[in-house]
Amino acid sequence: MPRRPQPLRIAIDTGGTFTDCVWIDRGRLRMLKVFSTPADPSKSIVEALRKIAHNGELVLLHGTTVGTNTLLERKGARTALITTAGFEDAIEIGRQARPKLYDLFFDRVEPLVPTDLRFGINERTSSDGKILTAPSTEELKSLTKKVAANQPQAIAISLLFSFTNPKNELAIAEELNSLGVPLSVSHQILPEFREYERTSTVVVNAYLQPVMQRYLENLQKSLRRDVARNVSLSTTRTAQSTRIFVMQSSGGITSLSAAVREPVRTVLSGPAGGVVGAAATARASGFDRIIAFDMGGTSTDVSLVEGASTTASDAQVAGLPISILSLDIHTVGAGGGSLARFDAAGVLRVGPESAGADPGPICYGRGTQPTVTDANLILGRLQPTLFLGGDFTLDLNRTRAITQEWLKQQGSPLTLDQFAAGVIRVVNATMEKAIRVVSIERGRDPRDFALVAFGGAGGLHACALAEALSIPHVIVPALPGALSALGILVSDVVKDYSRTVLWRVSGKPPIKRLKQEFSTLEKRAAKDFRKEAWPGRVHQDRRIDIRYRGQGYELSVPFTRNLLADFEREHRRRYGYAHPARELELVTLRLRALVKSAKLGTTHVEKMDHVRTAAPGRPSRAKLDSPSTPKVPVVFDGKKLSTTINSREALKPGRTYSGPAIITEYSATTVIPPRKGFHLDRAGNLIVTIP
Repeated sequence: MPRRPQPLRIAIDTGGTFTDCVWIDRGRLRMLKVFSTPADPSKSIVEALRKIAHNGELVLLHGTTVGTNTLLERKGARTALITTAGFEDAIEIGRQARPKLYDLFFDRVEPLVPTDLRFGINERTSSDGKILTAPSTEELKSLTKKVAANQPQAIAISLLFSFTNPKNELAIAEELNSLGVPLSVSHQILPEFREYERTSTVVVNAYLQPVMQRYLENLQKSLRRDVARNVSLSTTRTAQSTRIFVMQSSGGITSLSAAVREPVRTVLSGPAGGVVGAAATARASGFDRIIAFDMGGTSTDVSLVEGASTTASDAQVAGLPISILSLDIHTVGAGGGSLARFDAAGVLRVGPESAGADPGPICYGRGTQPTVTDANLILGRLQPTLFLGGDFTLDLNRTRAITQEWLKQQGSPLTLDQFAAGVIRVVNATMEKAIRVVSIERGRDPRDFALVAFGGAGGLHACALAEALSIPHVIVPALPGALSALGILVSDVVKDYSRTVLWRVSGKPPIKRLKQEFSTLEKRAAKDFRKEAWPGRVHQDRRIDIRYRGQGYELSVPFTRNLLADFEREHRRRYGYAHPARELELVTLRLRALVKSAKLGTTHVEKMDHVRTAAPGRPSRAKLDSPSTPKVPVVFDGKKLSTTINSREALKPGRTYSGPAIITEYSATTVIPPRKGFHLDRAGNLIVTIP
């Protein structure tokens, strides 16, 4: 009996400027970049799959920005909130923390649920799980009528202390099911304490649910319709079996149904893919301790990895707290499309405003305000005819002319080179501060790490940042401009579970009770994996959030018999002190269950020349693999230096080269300053040594 062919797994990351695709075809790692369609991201995905032209079964692994964009643009569902009477305004009161302490005119972020859509119900559960007051049948019926009269598109239910006993939440959910709108119930999504953060997270989930459901279902229909239109009748059946899985903020993929049910877990899916990809490629070169540096078109994401990626449960997106476990990623508004401007005092600023995909930088042909990408082009760091492997020509003449006119309008005496160099210094300062946040401010010495640079613009700035922070090595992976997609391709299937317990501990930890609680979470995980029919062994990682009694926040440590000593050690490393005699509090139990994906071996990397634009006709380009490698003038520290242009494909593994140099390839450009050595290792990664 002939063996059934394996489906083609394609990872797709939809970004602000480009949609990146990565897949393995006959042992070769392939890559495709197409321009994004922000109004409808599914269009660029369908276009990419048309160019890949695979006639057969597809498995699509998708990193999406739909959740993030929906929150940023405030275009989510009309959401109602059901909560304990007297706590209707918790999401508006929030915390006393002020993001801008001295700004007297600071406006707080408006809650996603307006006052007239917040409904309180007479119920109460005690902190130890005892039902003090249960809602009556009449109250439930009255609540249903009030909610129905306001015609919400989604409903969030978050009651006080429901994580200790969900009985009242279940009763309300059962009654509201009759309305036929999606329900987000707090004890199912986030069974943890901190009322404000839990309610905010559940509201965000409800706000995104109809949008994500509509997007993913439309994407699935579009893919099946497009594939069916382009295949023969004999393969139409396999076209209908196109399956979609979604990347989560926690660094693992999940099923489409789970993403529709809990879209709040996908808000940071794109950046999470980049961290996973950075860790995987760095390990192939022998580096376990890295700082992932992802500079894209609109923002820069940085994350620290020590063997395993660090997770956190205190993310904020669009000013809204989201307490779902996610990779610990710090984001700043600094990207290739970040706009330069002079403030009222005449000081040069860069970002966080961005030119986006439309109109984009000046050099793309439509933008009219200078960006970081334009500055790199003016300084010679980007070569006009070598962008995207030569498939897209950057308009240098237009960039210089418009930027010069813009400087004149601003009344600036700076020359073009001075202005462009200033833009680079300012944006580098912003990104350097971000790297300090995830390293120095958390007790890590950046000199002990390697900087993994990726994203379309990461390689342009990485060496300067590494030098400023004394980071000894820069790693530019084999697919720098599509590493987030590669990370999605190699991600494990991950499900996270948690439960707040708030147990006080003196002396020995209650190991037996802890094992019982973790056993309950493990049974739930096993049930979910069986339900979704994931093949493979389920691996489990158990951790506990611990704090000294009286502290406001916790540290997460692995669950072992030495967990109290591990907590003391971590507290001393993080904060510089410990209190061995002080009473501890076990706060939240966390279980991460995962099925490992097949890891990539050594594969050959290819590009696909399918990005086409209405750019001006490009002049002839030098053959970069010719014996005489071209040199061009590039500005470094205010001086124009003759700089070698190397095609990455022409570099010989193991051979050491020296800067100044520009390394060009399909998905990115890397700038090597003077006196920096670099080589291509056996894993295909570019390693730069910072003396």
